[in-house]
Amino acid sequence: MANYIILVLCLIVFLAYIFDITSKYTRIPGVILLILLGIVIQILTDITGLKIPNLKPFLPVIGTIGLILIVLEASLDLKLERKKSRLILNSVISAATLFLVFTAIMTFIIRKFMHYSLHDSLLNTIPFGVISSAIAISAAINLPAEKREFIVYESSISDIIGILVFDFVLINNGDVIKGIFTNFILGGILTLIIAIIITAALAYLLYKSKYHVNYVIILTAVICVYVMAKLVHLPALFLILIFGLVMANNRLVENPILMIRANVDFQKFRTDLESFKKIVGELTFLVRSFFFIMFGYYANIKGLLNIENIITGLAITSFIFILRWIFLEKILRIKSMPLLFFAPRGLVTILLFLSIPEVSKIPFVNEEVITIVIMMTIIVLMIGNITYRSEEDLSQQEVKVDN
Repeated sequence: MANYIILVLCLIVFLAYIFDITSKYTRIPGVILLILLGIVIQILTDITGLKIPNLKPFLPVIGTIGLILIVLEASLDLKLERKKSRLILNSVISAATLFLVFTAIMTFIIRKFMHYSLHDSLLNTIPFGVISSAIAISAAINLPAEKREFIVYESSISDIIGILVFDFVLINNGDVIKGIFTNFILGGILTLIIAIIITAALAYLLYKSKYHVNYVIILTAVICVYVMAKLVHLPALFLILIFGLVMANNRLVENPILMIRANVDFQKFRTDLESFKKIVGELTFLVRSFFFIMFGYYANIKGLLNIENIITGLAITSFIFILRWIFLEKILRIKSMPLLFFAPRGLVTILLFLSIPEVSKIPFVNEEVITIVIMMTIIVLMIGNITYRSEEDLSQQEVKVDN
């Protein structure tokens, strides 16, 4: 029996790998194929009567580890350069504004017409406002460099803002305004100080350790610090972001004035960092793949076909993209295509939804609606990715026609 289980797990990894590779050419996000694979496995087990142990309680655990790895992987790729200041500013403004406006309008609708409390309305709204960096970044591989970087920054910041705000609302049960200064601002400052100290310690460990087991210990330390920060109600994901940003932009501390250059071989450090990034990338792929397959496996198929859930999901999805188009075209005044399509919901949306206390859950915001919105936003992304042609492709096509 053990050999069959191992064989199935290997087959799943191979399929996830094939989905990931082919997505570059087919422009179909691998995530939607993983969710569909999970649904297919569910149907096959129901038909065959095969019993699989209930792994649903582990879904939040796998998702949390995946979230840490995704944000860490994304932050390790974020280069802070002066020439990119406008790009970074636009992406941060886009992530923050779209999240806040979407959350505010949807919260107002739920409070005004459904008469739920501000606390419960916010908790059930926030998950829908977060762009999934796990999906958006991998799907943006075919975009021109500048647009791809916009997606990387925007989706990563959206993840972080969404989780910070959600944690803040969850902690301040009953009074959202009261804890702004005590929990949000002071907590953010304290987290920044802790992040700098931990980053220095882990960077030193990465640089100095000669033992053959090295990167796993650093990753374990990162996850451990994240969990401890969550336990004391600090913005833990902010800590992960700072760690990744400092590691990725180590050239900024290579200043002779700081007296670090004389004691650190930055060339060796960067070599070690590249190896660390590869390990993080591969673990992210593995954890993300199993998470979405499990999510698809435990999806309620009847609920996904329920007409009320479909209408609710369609309404939320339409609002997401209408708001995005208005903001990109009318506020930022940048060309919305193909950036308009890159607003998928995914892992963070699922995790935040699973974190809502039972007493605060609103009936119409159920797991099936979450799944429908995720799949609809991914389908929109897929359509945009397939139909989009870069300026280079168009110019090459024109040259061929002229010849």
